[in-house]
Amino acid sequence: MPQVIIRKAEYDYRTLRPVFFGIMDALGGQGMARNCRVVIKPNLLAPASPEKAMVTHPLVVKAAVEYVLERGASPVISDSPAMGSFEKVLKESGIRDALEGLPVQFREFRRSASVAAGAPFRTLSLAQDALEADVLINLPKLKTHAQMLLTLGVKNLFGCVVGLSKPEWHFRAGVDREMFARLLVEIYKALEPSFTVLDGILAMEGQGPGRSGTPRQIGVLMGSSDAVALDEAACGMLGIKPDELFTWRAAHDMGLAPENLSIDGEAPVVRDFKFPLTGSLVFGPKWMHGGLRKHFVQRPESDEDVCVLCGECWKYCPAQAIRPKVKKEQKKKKLEFDYDKCIRCYCCVEVCPHGALKAVDTLPGKLLRKITKR
Repeated sequence: MPQVIIRKAEYDYRTLRPVFFGIMDALGGQGMARNCRVVIKPNLLAPASPEKAMVTHPLVVKAAVEYVLERGASPVISDSPAMGSFEKVLKESGIRDALEGLPVQFREFRRSASVAAGAPFRTLSLAQDALEADVLINLPKLKTHAQMLLTLGVKNLFGCVVGLSKPEWHFRAGVDREMFARLLVEIYKALEPSFTVLDGILAMEGQGPGRSGTPRQIGVLMGSSDAVALDEAACGMLGIKPDELFTWRAAHDMGLAPENLSIDGEAPVVRDFKFPLTGSLVFGPKWMHGGLRKHFVQRPESDEDVCVLCGECWKYCPAQAIRPKVKKEQKKKKLEFDYDKCIRCYCCVEVCPHGALKAVDTLPGKLLRKITKR
């Protein structure tokens, strides 16, 4: 029976450090071998300050590094950000400053290695450093996610897909949330993180996981050696059933979800957490899918008053469905979306550095949701 440790916490390092150390000790962290290589994988989505709640807080990362150092092991901070350079994310997140003076390596995931995976994927290319680590510590951020509902332990490991392979996988699997969730669970199976500690002190609700989300104080750290179990406990804290989380449901169908949990600690009761609107991206007869997706499914839209046409969205879009276009009547450019090509992966919403993109309902979609009470 997997154990999930839940502790109240805040971003005061004098109290956060012993809380983090206690969680790791309870999970068996004291058995970490001396001189082993420990890869610490935080959520480094994009360059953002800690108060934006987009990345794992630097003090949580610092606690993980110091724990590894006290075990006599060698810590390495690694990730493959969706947007911005690895160094820029480290700097703007405060992680580089927080770890100043500590003997820790910073190494962006760059090289991939192939591993076997279940159908229909067969093989996955994942960060070689993560695959070869003696110990992998997974440090997700508690955030909403417009495609997967929540970014928790399992979803955080998608950062071990290197660079532009991320949008390629969105293109292959992103049309179907259930398929993409299965992909994420296959990645989790391949990597098998030794420990997962969720930063839920300052979480994100609403249209996460990027700048369109809203920070929300929760005040909790959660840890487990089983990320699926941790995700289930987090769902309970937020007042939803675990099968509402796409990755948990995929893990359950693959026989990876535990039948029972051992909970050590008491989670805060959060009953008004704001989730993004999600739903199946394909429904009805196959011959209707194109029209239904185009007219009834949420789609990304741009706020022209906020968008500065920086180009991040169209450079990252896996379907190449975005481009700048001149509005002749106003003689200025705006974003144009090809919704026939758009696969509704919401990568553009995720990577927009200005919070100018959001997933919105179409008018027919709003009417359908109202009629069906979805």
